[in-house]
Amino acid sequence: MDEPLPLLIVYSRRGCHLCEEMLEELEPLVRGRAQVRVNDVDTNPEWVELYGLLVPVLYYSGSEVCRYRLDRKALLKLLSDSKI
Repeated sequence: MDEPLPLLIVYSRRGCHLCEEMLEELEPLVRGRAQVRVNDVDTNPEWVELYGLLVPVLYYSGSEVCRYRLDRKALLKLLSDSKI
C-alpha cells in the first residue's frame, strides 16, 4: 500500500496576488511528491488573528518554510532533507 504524500499547507486569502503567485510556483515543484492544501485565512477567526494580511505562508510539518514569496532554495532543501 502506498504511503500518503507529505502535506504542505499554504495559508492564503482570496484575491491575494502573492498567494496566487506562490501557488503557481509551488505546485509544479512538488507535483507527485507532496500534497498542497490551501487554508483560506478568512474562514477561521484564529487564522485571521495569526496571519491577517501577512500571507501567503507555507508550512510543512508544523514549521514555517517561507512567507510572502516562495523561497525555492528553502523548499528544495526541505524536499531533499525530508526525502520528499
